[in-house]
Amino acid sequence: MPDPATLGAILLMAMVTYATRIGGYLLLGDRVLSARMTAVMDAAPGCVLVSVIAPAFASGRPADLLALAVTALAAARLPLLPTVLVGVASAALLRGVLPA
Repeated sequence: MPDPATLGAILLMAMVTYATRIGGYLLLGDRVLSARMTAVMDAAPGCVLVSVIAPAFASGRPADLLALAVTALAAARLPLLPTVLVGVASAALLRGVLPA
């Protein structure tokens, strides 16, 4: 069973991500969006995810920095979901192998 604080943080992050996704569409109503504005609206949840994860990489842990590099390479070639899976898996594996 996960720690209640961890579970609460995950749920709050999910809600914020959802709010950024739907908020723009609700605020803009029935307006027709340009292709550029649609791309911005589609990128918002990813920006929230990056802002949540980025501070962990400031730790200077070799495993985290290497996982960041692996994830960046995956992001250049894969869609979002596989990239997230590669990032999580590489961080878990590298944290288990490399010293803290």
